[in-house]
Amino acid sequence: MEWIALASTVVGGAIAAGSAGWLEHRRWRRVRGEQNIDTRRAQYGSYLAALATARHTCSLMARETESPLDQRRRAVWDAFEPCISLRYELAISAPPFVVSPTEDTFRRLRDIRDVVAQGMSAESNEYALGRTRYDQAHITLRTAMRRDLGAEP
Repeated sequence: MEWIALASTVVGGAIAAGSAGWLEHRRWRRVRGEQNIDTRRAQYGSYLAALATARHTCSLMARETESPLDQRRRAVWDAFEPCISLRYELAISAPPFVVSPTEDTFRRLRDIRDVVAQGMSAESNEYALGRTRYDQAHITLRTAMRRDLGAEP
């Protein structure tokens, strides 16, 4: 009869240890998931801020037609530069349904940058078309980011 008590104790200990391990693993996965979301939220915010800064600079330089072209060109290129590295960060950390609109938005902003760097003004058809395409891509990007973060519109 003593072996039944010993077996019961061993089985009970195994069940307790197994369930504690299982619960700890679930907690670890939940915390890790929350950390991943927090990281992506910070990356998304940084990327959107860099895009906004570059877009604003392009807008200013498109209206500053009296400034020398070299100065305008340098300003839009300098403002666009941070977007490049942030885009690569998102390419390796964001899900594919976010990466695709990230790339599209980047390309549309690059098109605006190039139009402004060529000396086009805010009244030009090329600039207006670029701005419209960028705005559409930007909306799609923000929607995908919100979906990824669980903040559906």
